[in-house]
Amino acid sequence: MGDDTATTARRLGARARFLPAGDTAFAVEFGERIDPAINALVHRTAALLAATPPVGLVETVPSFRSLLVHYDPLTTNAQTLQELIGQLELDEALTAGPGRIWQVPVLYGGVGGADLAEVAATTGVSEAEVIALHAGALYRVYAQGFLPGFAYLGDLPASLDMPRRTNPRVRVPAGSVAIAQRMTGIYPVESPGGWHLIGHTPLRFFDPGKAPPTLFAPGDGVRFVPVDADAHAAIAEAVARGSYIPDTEGLST
Repeated sequence: MGDDTATTARRLGARARFLPAGDTAFAVEFGERIDPAINALVHRTAALLAATPPVGLVETVPSFRSLLVHYDPLTTNAQTLQELIGQLELDEALTAGPGRIWQVPVLYGGVGGADLAEVAATTGVSEAEVIALHAGALYRVYAQGFLPGFAYLGDLPASLDMPRRTNPRVRVPAGSVAIAQRMTGIYPVESPGGWHLIGHTPLRFFDPGKAPPTLFAPGDGVRFVPVDADAHAAIAEAVARGSYIPDTEGLST
């Protein structure tokens, strides 16, 4: 009896609900808040489905707290897939902790961090404190989207929580480190953007010629490391030559 109860608790169907999303997709929702443990369940489920794809599965799209499942209605249906997914057993050793932690060098302020002074004034702390708070946190890669290689990193310290800019920029340079609400992120390519720019990193986060094409993976950890202008320039040159390898810690995947 005890073993059966434990098995049921580990099964996905006991932790998630299924919501329709059109004629050829449905969402598997794991919770109602942004939380590392919930996010870990999302990505673990995506990994299990990728390892042994059910008949008719087209693709899965993970987000902060849910997994979108696309399927081919000519070979399967939502009920069949939902029953199969509901029986998945999650690893008892699953944790919300990152498998690897990337160290991202950042030149804070200046041209690349045009909003640093405004962020400091709005939050009521000094620019140095904004940098210390931002660089002092360990962030989780919750999801990727908006742009190829754009990772939503959380959780930003509560004291830096700010709404998005009222007037988004038409052009945000690649490598811009930005914050909005309880998230931080790095623009992988030049694009429009409404987050507050506080620094710049010379690293590249999307390269279609590599496999995988993105530097980060969901569930990774990220630390931001302040550097001065000379170090930033030296790293940029090494990145351009293709000789720079980002530092990692706790590498286990």
